[in-house]
Amino acid sequence: MNMHSPNEPDAPEAMTPVPTAHAGATPMIEQFIEIKAANPDSLLFYRMGDFYELFFDDAEKASRALGIVLTKRGKYQGLDIPMCGVPVHAADDYLQKLIGQGFRVAVCEQIEDPAEAKKRGGKSVVRRDVVRLVTPGTITEDKLLAPSESSFLMALGRVKGGADHSFALAWIDISTGAFRVTDTTADRLLADIFRVDPRELIVAEPVFHDPELKPVFDVLGRVASPQPPSLFDSASATGRIARFFDVATPDSFGAFSRAELSAISGAIAYVEKTQKAERPPLSRPEREEQGSTLFIDPATRGNLELLRTLSGSREGSLFKAIDRTVTGGGARLLADRLMAPLTDPAAIGARLDSVSFFRSETRLCQAVRSSLKSVADMPRALSRLALNRGGPRDLGALRAGFEAAGAIAEIFAATALPPELAAALAAIHALPQALSQHLMQALGDELPLLKRDGGFVRGGYHADLDEMRALRDESRKVIAGLERSLIDETGIRSLKIRHNNVLGYYIEVTANHHAVMTGSDDAKARFIHRQTMANAMRFTTTELAELETKIANAADRALNIELAAFEALTTEAVGEAEKIRAGADALAVLDVSAALALLSESEAWCRPVVDSSLAFEITGGRHPVVEQALRRSGEGPFVANDCDLSPEGAARNGAIWLLTGPNMGGKSTFLRQNALIAILAQTGSFVPATSAHIGVVDRLFSRVGASDDLARGRSTFMVERPRARSSE
Repeated sequence: MNMHSPNEPDAPEAMTPVPTAHAGATPMIEQFIEIKAANPDSLLFYRMGDFYELFFDDAEKASRALGIVLTKRGKYQGLDIPMCGVPVHAADDYLQKLIGQGFRVAVCEQIEDPAEAKKRGGKSVVRRDVVRLVTPGTITEDKLLAPSESSFLMALGRVKGGADHSFALAWIDISTGAFRVTDTTADRLLADIFRVDPRELIVAEPVFHDPELKPVFDVLGRVASPQPPSLFDSASATGRIARFFDVATPDSFGAFSRAELSAISGAIAYVEKTQKAERPPLSRPEREEQGSTLFIDPATRGNLELLRTLSGSREGSLFKAIDRTVTGGGARLLADRLMAPLTDPAAIGARLDSVSFFRSETRLCQAVRSSLKSVADMPRALSRLALNRGGPRDLGALRAGFEAAGAIAEIFAATALPPELAAALAAIHALPQALSQHLMQALGDELPLLKRDGGFVRGGYHADLDEMRALRDESRKVIAGLERSLIDETGIRSLKIRHNNVLGYYIEVTANHHAVMTGSDDAKARFIHRQTMANAMRFTTTELAELETKIANAADRALNIELAAFEALTTEAVGEAEKIRAGADALAVLDVSAALALLSESEAWCRPVVDSSLAFEITGGRHPVVEQALRRSGEGPFVANDCDLSPEGAARNGAIWLLTGPNMGGKSTFLRQNALIAILAQTGSFVPATSAHIGVVDRLFSRVGASDDLARGRSTFMVERPRARSSE
């Protein structure tokens, strides 16, 4: 979770704030000021030809944040107007830097042809408008997203009820369409937010400024963003949700509380606000019951280093130690499961059954993983296509996913599967076969990044396109063919089809063949006289004139046909969004299950027994991260140990242990090791132990050794002592 503020200018006097008055502004600057006034919290990327330009305060902030040259353009009220710009073709790279530093960006495009603007007068400005707000939680571009990390936008809903308030959280990954919601309470609010780890949290302004919630938002920093309370109005939420999903009523989605409806409405309203006219293919909101996942408070979650170490790195985290997935979707699913371990023994058992199946079916596991390696990120490709930001490679990603799904379905043919894998296979079988066939037939082997580049439709798919390409690429051959045809028709062996910039294409014959070309009414009607020379005559025909027009327009027509094919395929794909998303989720389940099976075999992990008892009996337990770190460093094996906290276990040691020992004696490692084993077990993974019997854990605490760097063999004392010395 990014809690860092963007770099601010060093001195207030160095700033040139955006003026609020228009007096003295050129028409272009006046337009900038007007659009900027409507988007005061965002840097305005103002499109001017091949660049996005920034002016005034925006320019100074962006030049500092991006390390680009600050220049000036004209004057306003006697002062220079600061300006900087970035090329449109490289905008994604600059957006990544700005979003990473906590900025929000309003992308302002030209929505009018410059030629149309000129018709209104020589000084008329091309119409522009903001077509999209780019914020940390609404990113879809491949360059701006980490394949293995979800990108959640979260909305906090609050409804007053007497002396109490009810809270709810709704979170969306706009890049994949995932949409979930849950009730929460004030005392567990921060923990539930950290569990999801959103890039952006939107909150109604009155809630954001509530003194009781100030500690929460202080911790979150710039991740939290206040928004108009109208976005979260629970009274109008039902209507907004119904309109977005194009249903009469959202009752079929589930029974949601008023606070949940407020949060769902806030998330949808913000998506509509930032995406403008475009509509992402979100799944219907799925409700998560409180208590269905293991509760881990923020301090414990941070100290256990589930996804990142205390320094913010993925290296040395539990996720990095266990991730063997081969797809982006699989990695994200594994991370989501790790952050929200289950508390239902039956659901945990279903996941463990999937891992056990692949553990016992080694050849099948390898075959599935081999097919999964060719799976591109289907949900993210689909989202870009739906938002009109996609290209041919996004259609290619869907095609690759369908191909891999077909291969996996064949691998599982006539194989008895555990319930979770059987459900995944059913979703794979339900993928739209007609769309799959269309993509196979329509798309070429080599696909360009941008649709405007053309060349992505396979030859033979569209007859008119093939003709236009032939005219564009083989016009000489086409003209030569027509020339041979006319020679055969007229018997004039010296007939030539030539071209110049005045007449274009024309038929030329010597003067003594004049009678052949004009000797009959049919010939006069067919051969239209263009020019008489001293020794030659020049003619054209309707066919040649049409061919000339086709050749001249062939490239444009070929591209237009391809663009039409792209739009048709995109519309078809977006129409099948639900099935595509379900199929992609199924492939992610297979990836996670197979990856955990491979992990358990290579690391000699065992299947835990997870039930509703009060047992906690670990035999031969090891710390999964430290063990791998020791192996890499060559320092020898991790010494396994036992832990029995069962009230009536074999050792009858009781449910409470008092653990003492010297610095670097292994206390923190032992405590965290057993916490991680519990998390892994309830995630649905095998665990690093000889055997493990765990009664479901519903709350987990681990606040010791807060500054330990276990992966590097450093205790809290060893970390803190150098800090103390440096401050002496």
